[in-house]
Formats: sequence, C-alpha cells, structure tokens
Amino acid sequence: MPEIIECVPNFSEGRDMNVIKAITDAIEAVDGVKLLDVDPGADTNRTVVTFIGTRQGILDGAYAGIAKAAELIDMRKHSGAHARLGATDVCPLVPISGISEEECIQLSYELARKVADGLNIPVYMYEKSARREERRNLANIRAGEYEGLADKLKDPNWQPDFGKAEFNERSGATVMGVREFLIAYNVNLNTTDRKLASDIALTIREKGRLKRDKAGNILRDDNGVALRQPGLLKETKAVGWYIDEYKMAQVSINLTNYKITPPHVVFEEIRKLANRKGLRVTGSEIVGLIPLEAILMAGRYYLKTQGKSQGVPEESIIRTAIQSLGLNDVSEFDPQKKIIEYQFREFETSLVEMTAREFADETSTDSPAPGGGSVAALCGSLAASLTAMVANLTHGKKGYERHNKKMNEVAVQAQNLKDELLRLMDLDTAAFNQVMDCFRLPRKTDEDKAKRNAAIQEATKNAANVPLQVMETSLKLLELTEIVAKYGNVNSISDAGVAALSADTAINGAGLNVLINLAGIDDREFVASMKSKVDSIRKESKRQIRRILNRVEKTIAEM
Repeated sequence: MPEIIECVPNFSEGRDMNVIKAITDAIEAVDGVKLLDVDPGADTNRTVVTFIGTRQGILDGAYAGIAKAAELIDMRKHSGAHARLGATDVCPLVPISGISEEECIQLSYELARKVADGLNIPVYMYEKSARREERRNLANIRAGEYEGLADKLKDPNWQPDFGKAEFNERSGATVMGVREFLIAYNVNLNTTDRKLASDIALTIREKGRLKRDKAGNILRDDNGVALRQPGLLKETKAVGWYIDEYKMAQVSINLTNYKITPPHVVFEEIRKLANRKGLRVTGSEIVGLIPLEAILMAGRYYLKTQGKSQGVPEESIIRTAIQSLGLNDVSEFDPQKKIIEYQFREFETSLVEMTAREFADETSTDSPAPGGGSVAALCGSLAASLTAMVANLTHGKKGYERHNKKMNEVAVQAQNLKDELLRLMDLDTAAFNQVMDCFRLPRKTDEDKAKRNAAIQEATKNAANVPLQVMETSLKLLELTEIVAKYGNVNSISDAGVAALSADTAINGAGLNVLINLAGIDDREFVASMKSKVDSIRKESKRQIRRILNRVEKTIAEM
C-alpha cells in the first residue's frame, strides 16, 4: 500500500477568507500532499483543513500551514465560540496506509520539534503521542485557553513537550498528536420518528443512557451521581435525528476507532434493534471519507456470511460492501471520491491503469522504461492472479469442501501479493526514471559532482532494491501456488502450472534487473549482500517450481 497520512489542522480563523486561502495555498504548494477539504466557521472563528500526503509531504505541508498561520493570525485579537490555544490550535495526524502508528508518532515529534525550533511556538503532544497521561485528553491541555496560557507556561507541570516555556503572544501554543481516523456514518430508518432513532442511538453508543426506575426517574448512587447503562458498542458515539431532505430518521454515528467497531458491525446491530421495533434499515451513508481498510472489512464480512471466497479483487469486495450496507440509499457512494486512499495516487501516470495493448505498445517503443523490471513484476502479478483463480475455483466446489478454509486463505493472500506486484510494476519504472534524473544533475563544480555522484549511487541502490522486492514477493507466492497445485480443483491444475512458470519468469527476470543495477554501485558490501540474496531466492524458487510442475504434469497424465 502507498504511504498515506491524513493531517487535520484547526486554524483560529474562520472569517477572513483571504487569510484562510493563504494558509491552504501554502499547504498545497508542497510536493507530496493533496488538499481534501476546507471547512471555515464564522461563529467559531475557526477553520478545519484536511489534507493527505506522504511522510515528507505531511511534515513540510503541516509546517508550511502552521508558519503561514503564525504570520497572518494574531491571537491577541482573536475571539470565537470554539475553545482554542493558538493560531494553529490543534494538528492531528492520522496514519492511513503504508506507515505504522509508531512511525507516525515519531513523525508528530519531528513536526513538533520543527515548529518549536523554527517558529518559537510551544507544542504540547496529545492522544497517542502524549508523553504524559494527563495530556492525552485535548480538553485538559486546552483548559484556560489562550487567555490562560501565559500563567500555564509558568507552571512546572505544564511545560511544553517541545519548545521553550515562553508565552508567544501572537501565536499562542499548538497541540499535536496521532489519533485514529474518525468515520462519520449514518444509518437510515424507514420512519420519520426521531425518538425511535434516538432510542437506538442510546442503546448502541458506548456512553449508553441514564438508568431510570419504572416511573422514569433517574437513578443515582450514594453520592448523587447519576447511574448509566453502558451501550453495546465501544468507540461509538451516536444520536438520533430526522433529516427533512431525506424524509427519514437516521442514527448518526461517529466511529472513533473503526478497528474496534467498524461500520458493518454498527449497521448489523442497528438492523437487529430496528427489527425489534418493527422498523427496517433501508441503507446507510458515509459522511466525508472512509479508509479503504474499513470498507474492505465490510465487504469481506458479507462475502463470508454468504459462504463466498473473500479472495476476490478489491473492486469486487468494495462492490459487495456498498450493496450490503446500502451506501447508495440516499446519496451516491463513489469509491474513487469516498475512499481516502483513492484520493492520493502514488504515480501520476500509472502503468497499471493502462490497457494490455497500451502497456505492450509503450514497452515496444525506443523508451527504456517500462522495461524488463516492470514486465517481470507484471508476470508475478499474473502468477498471483492465476493462483487466486484456482483457489476460488476450488472454494465451495463439491468434493473440495474440506479445503474451503485453506482455499479462502490462499485466495486472500494471493490477491494481496497480486496488488503488491502491480505496485512494484510502477515502482520499477519510477526507480529507473529517478536514476536518469540524477544523471541530469549539474556537475560544474567539485561539490556539484560529489552531490550528483551520491544521488546516482542512492538512486541506483533503490533501482536494485525494487526488483529484489519482486523476487521476494514472487517467492512468497510460490508457496501458495504449491498449495493450489496439491489441493486445488484438478480441472484447473494446468493454471497452477502456468502460475508457477509465470512466477519463475518474474523471479529470474527481476534477478537480471537487480544484477544489471549492481554493476553501477560502488558500495561493495551492498553489492555482495544483494548478489547473495538473488542467488538464494533463485535456488529456492527452482526447487519449488520443479515440485509444482512435477505434480501438475503427473496429475494431467493421470486424467
């Protein structure tokens, strides 16, 4: 998966559109980011900006936005309905794909240090980046707001996590940290009665409802504190409301950690509760964006309940999720617009998006890329496709029921490897182009020449690493291909054989591309290590392919 992080800075300006545009322009000017949303509020005098990007893009983009806010927003003149601590009040980071939570936390520290040192703005860390438990909650850090910040900074218990404990009158302070992705999700009911929706919301939300006696009076403990009945679902906030535009009531939900409670779990729970009330869930809607993982979780869940293999292409899983959750009930759910990963493409011109003829034609020209490396990766992806196909042609078939679980697992893993090899197909060409770009760097002075040579060496190492990844991924695939050759539908045994041969081409073809790049690398230790890995993968793959083909040919001969 490509490396994608979401950043949602909240700036203390919601009325002056010139200031807001200057901030968002500064963010958009950075390479490796894409602006998704700008939501200004006049009453709150606050603007929430949402953008996504790579690790470096987020670091540079967030800093650019915070720097521009520090330049244009004077907190001494600020007033608004929303609590705030500084010109950039809070700047959360959300790992989406291709980066771990811990890596994202380290990125938040790097950004905080850069802001504190470069802009002289004190920074507090919250949520998963908090360095003290009492700072995990944003409300605790914000207590006293900008007006109380000068005194707060004098308190030894409230020294900033980054920067000096000095009051910056103009910019105040900023809060940063990593949090989970919040999914805004509404479930539609075939009623206009808001109270029915509210009752369901109280039942599912984590906070639950107040306990009452038979007369409807609130029950309290010995200290007079109201007692609560916990809700059914963790990390879930919910209310019931009526939407005049749709002429229906909805249960409106915020899922604060979809990995604990994903949308399909909420949908099914509400469906059960609605049925008990004589209601019917007609569908649901995603407000804003949703991570790919969350929609795939739903699609796989419904495929499993249908007794179908989950090892199908991503597009099919998404289609199942959309149909099962009724995501087109009140408004269109366009995956290209609603899935956050689809908003940020790793490559502007993707080989993967070409037709077979377009790719063949492009490869056949006098341009050196795409070349053998991309073709090797494509062969690997086709091997994975065939492996998944045999698994899916086995899953659910009469006489093969005992292998259903195994075939489902193989199909899912093969689909993942297919997608990774397709990504490497583009990466190989991108790596070659990067090497060519380095050769075009200036070389007028000795310093220029040194920088150019260092850049060429680094880019060439990367160009060797990509086909090595193709080899490693294709070797993993052979383990799956051997399983389908052994336990799969015998009517598709020849497809398992073609998969093994295609993987063989991928491994040996990619190996040649590793070796040709090693010829231009001066680091002898790196070269020796890479050659050893290539030899090891070739030997292991040769043994596996021989076993697979022997089995395939024997099975065909006995048919």
